[in-house]
Amino acid sequence: MHTKEKKSSLIAKVIIATIIAIYVLFPFALVVINSCKRTQDITANPIGLNGVSFQQLMSNMNDVVNNTHFMFWQAFGYSALITVVSLVLLAVFGGMAAWVICRNHTKWARFIYFLFISSMTIPFQVVMLPLVSTFRDTGKFVGIAMLQSVPGIVFAYCGFGGAMTVFILVGFIKGIPYDLEEAAAIDGCSPEGTFFRIIFPLLTPVITTVTILNGMWIWNDYLLPSMMLGQNGVVKTLPVAVQAFVGSYVKQWNLILTAALLAIIPMIVVFLFAQKQIMNGMIEGAVKG
Repeated sequence: MHTKEKKSSLIAKVIIATIIAIYVLFPFALVVINSCKRTQDITANPIGLNGVSFQQLMSNMNDVVNNTHFMFWQAFGYSALITVVSLVLLAVFGGMAAWVICRNHTKWARFIYFLFISSMTIPFQVVMLPLVSTFRDTGKFVGIAMLQSVPGIVFAYCGFGGAMTVFILVGFIKGIPYDLEEAAAIDGCSPEGTFFRIIFPLLTPVITTVTILNGMWIWNDYLLPSMMLGQNGVVKTLPVAVQAFVGSYVKQWNLILTAALLAIIPMIVVFLFAQKQIMNGMIEGAVKG
């Protein structure tokens, strides 16, 4: 009787998981299917398979990539540059901040740590309008353009992504024995050397996880780049470029959906190859934290 109950429970869980998976994947499946069609086939039956062909998909991709209004490779380059630079800075400075906070048992360190955590509870919509005006004034003060520029958007991503990065890394660093740092200090290693030679290599699993999570967020983000870069500027990320492309080609749904598919593919590939690292990093962080 107990075995039958377990089997029934397993079947119910599988059915529920399957329904949730279909619900989540259905929009993506529609994008893929309609990227393989012509516009008239999409408008005639958007959920049907009539007109689907690999040749049409290749034709749509060629039209999108070579379209002078979309500027795919330029947008792809800016997205890659912004994502990579932001992730490197978040990993290095986030690790340094987490290490200092974790090893300094003072009221100021605890206050700064709770400040990081509290910033995670503030919705972006609350600060997005003051953010633009602040960055505009800051750019005028320092003489560096903070709006419609790569340095400005990278600085913003470091600010918004720093809280989660520090929060996760602090929990991991707590599990690293302090004896390693004491031994390094006895051997004459400087604090900077201790971090980069001992602590930072030990953070590799959790930094990999944080980097992948931040990377998917930064690559797919639309709201922050649309406000800081605009849709008419030279610097555009792929989500912003796709939105501008929709405005130029309202009726050519095959090109619009193909452009969206091209913007999604890189992160799908990254997640498929890195999902094991994500799980391992989370498990190790939970055990050590």
